[in-house]
Amino acid sequence: MSNKKEKECKKSTRLQFRFDDETLKQLDECTEIQKTTRSDVVRQGIKKIHSELKK
Repeated sequence: MSNKKEKECKKSTRLQFRFDDETLKQLDECTEIQKTTRSDVVRQGIKKIHSELKK
């Protein structure tokens, strides 16, 4: 694994969220379709919104 990849994988902050049933269902559908974790889907969403706000 490259140094850059190692830095990207290190996560030091843990957050907890409360979701309503519908949002949790949508999150789980995203994880199934993308074959990834809930955390990855949340990170992708944050990155997408952040990039849209910077336009």
